[in-house]
Amino acid sequence: MGVAVSIQQVVKTFGSLRALDGVSLEIAEGEFFGLLGPNGAGKTTLISCLAGLVRPDSGRLNVMDCDVLADYREARRRLGVVPQELVFDPFFSVRETLRIQSGYFGLRKNDDWIDEILENLDLTGKADTNMRRLSGGMKRRVLVAQALVHKPPVIVLDEPTAGVDVELRQGLWQFVQRLNREGHTVILTTHYLEEAEALCGRIAMLKQGRIVALDTTS
Repeated sequence: MGVAVSIQQVVKTFGSLRALDGVSLEIAEGEFFGLLGPNGAGKTTLISCLAGLVRPDSGRLNVMDCDVLADYREARRRLGVVPQELVFDPFFSVRETLRIQSGYFGLRKNDDWIDEILENLDLTGKADTNMRRLSGGMKRRVLVAQALVHKPPVIVLDEPTAGVDVELRQGLWQFVQRLNREGHTVILTTHYLEEAEALCGRIAMLKQGRIVALDTTS
């Protein structure tokens, strides 16, 4: 089994705050991996570095053997990130949003996969609804759909079920577990310990920018 994500001695500071303090971590292909820690531990900063949204001060990050800095385009193609924040374009419908997202990755005629994602995230009935008219929970479902639209081998879920209803949480996890069984690597940050316990094979715990525990879930 190969390495899906390799993080080596990553350091990131914001002024006097050392958000990441020499983080090293390897996640195998096909793992369902949990990243836990209190607010401010560095989880989102680490994910932002992995996605190329934040440039680390030092260290190396690889996604499926692609260096996140030196080979950004290919590394980003192999990664799907569901962010915490509800970021959306208010001018388009759900389906248009997913088609545009496909276009960012050079994908055309992606409608069969878009339909499958919409169905699995219970969004089919909202496919032609403008993003502005969706509830917060529905917008979060669209964020998940956007992360999956280019079929990335590595999926990162940054607290994807914060503030969403129980029904969506269950449906989302069934879909993500299916993708994991099909070979996708999944990285989950969450505050819900029962989620991590039920889903993740291994867990790393971050505190003040350092990994303080890394082991199997049991």
